[in-house]
Parts: sequence; C-alpha cells; structure tokens
Amino acid sequence: MDKMTALAMFVATADHGGFSRAAEHLGKTPSALAKAIAQLEADVGARLFERTTRRMTLTEAGHVYLAGTRQALMHLQLASEEVEHLQQALRGTLKVSAPPSFAPAFLSAVCCRFLEEYPAVRLQVDLSDDFTDLIEGGYDLALRDGPVDLPGVIAQPVLNNTLLLCAAPAYLARKPLPVTLDTYQAHDWLVFRHPLLDRHFWWVEHNGARVRAPQPAPRLASDNYDFLLSCLLAGQGLQFLPQWSAQPYLDRGELVELAPGNWRDDSAFGPAIHVMFLPHRRNTRKVKVFIDVLKAHFRAQGLA
Repeated sequence: MDKMTALAMFVATADHGGFSRAAEHLGKTPSALAKAIAQLEADVGARLFERTTRRMTLTEAGHVYLAGTRQALMHLQLASEEVEHLQQALRGTLKVSAPPSFAPAFLSAVCCRFLEEYPAVRLQVDLSDDFTDLIEGGYDLALRDGPVDLPGVIAQPVLNNTLLLCAAPAYLARKPLPVTLDTYQAHDWLVFRHPLLDRHFWWVEHNGARVRAPQPAPRLASDNYDFLLSCLLAGQGLQFLPQWSAQPYLDRGELVELAPGNWRDDSAFGPAIHVMFLPHRRNTRKVKVFIDVLKAHFRAQGLA
C-alpha cells in the first residue's frame, strides 16, 4: 500500500472515529484500514489512536500527525490542480458549502450552468447553516452571509444583502392596512428564528433615520427559511426577505414590496454575501471559474 493512500485512510479513521465507518466512506474494508494505521504507527514509532471497544480516539501524537497529514494531502491536491491548470483542462471535483436557503434562490441555477459549461468537473454541494471549517471539511469554497472575519480565510463580497419587506397579493387583499411604525404590529408576521437575529427588536429606516422598533409577536415563527417563504407566498403574512431571494417573486408579481422608504434595513447577517476560500485556492482555476459563473448569474438576474 502506498504512503498517500495510508495517510488518506488515517484521516478518514480520525474523522469517522473508527475503522467501520471510515471503511464504508472510502469503499474499503476495515481490515485494510487497520493494516494501514498499523504500518503508519510502525513508521512513526508511536501509537496514533487509543482503542476501546466502542470508539477510537487520537493520542497526543495522533493529533500532531493528523495536522501534518491534512497539510500534506492539501498541498498534494493543490499540486495536482496546478498541473491541471498547466494542461488547460478543467476537471476533477469542486466541493462547495452554502446555507440551504441559497439553493432555490440562486445556487441550483448556478451549479447547473457550471456543470453544463464544464462537463469534466464534478460538484459536491453541502447545504448547512452550521459553521463551515474549510480545512476540516475539505471545501474549495463556501458561500456565507454571516460573520466572515475568520483568520486565514479570504472573504470576497459577491452580492448585496439588502432586506425587503414583502407580502403576497392575497394577504394584502385580506389585510390592506398600510404598514407604518404605528400600524405594523396589527399585521400578521412571519418571523425567521436564527441565533444571529434579535428576538426583541428590529432596526428599520424611517424618514432617513435608523429606528429601533419592538418586534411584534409573530403569527408564525420558524427556523426554516424555505418553510416561511412558502407560507409567505400562500398569503399568510408579512416577512423580511433578502433581495436575492425576493426578486424573482417580485418580478412575477407573486410578492409585493411594501413601504420601501421606511422598512429597508441592512441584513443582520451582514451587508453582503461572501464567497470564502483559503489563500492557496486563490488562483485555482475551478474556484475562479465558479465565482465567475456565480457573478454572471447575479448580473443576468439584475442583482449585481
């Protein structure tokens, strides 16, 4: 067994906490992984794992060896991509992380266009609201609209994250009361629950000033953005939406923007969506091309 294969097996065993799950992930047998780890331990002269009947945990030496192994595999991958770049052939796998709400709004269309234009590239897209560690997850890039001031990570803004107050025509026909600072609490509100969002107050623009307004009791609250969007389109109330999500429905008349002079405010998630990548990925051709396709989509939709 070659050394690089054994190192990949070591990383998988550490990530999955044992031979069985790591073997299933890699399409190998547990005995093959056990043999690879035993050989590595013989090479370094130290135990890399403490083994129990239920789980394997890294020793102190194992933690040190794992950090070096990740770096070695990362640099090997980078070298392979640089060779691909010299050959002018865009191929291999691009691994992307993004929040689930991005998929129906724009990411699905972007990925489909990317696959059509570059048929030799495979995409892996993981959708999660959880924090993404680019190194641990092995991601080429991540899209985020939350905090992006992470050490050692490049964050490039690609789209404004402006909030719009929206409702469906069916709701406005049922409750035509204007939305003002005096009347807004009489409306039915759909509220997105998220750790970054204050549950007690909103900041709104009113006559050129930034005003703190008490958050009304929601008619419907949820931590799932797409669920709330479906209810909004069904006419169940009012909701703040980022423009990148709302614009297609506004263009088709399925939603109406309300009181733009009073209610627009920067998103609590930050003023922009960013694409994030590690410095050594800066000149990777797959990353650069994917970002180009992403920006072209935003321009075509009139968002950038």
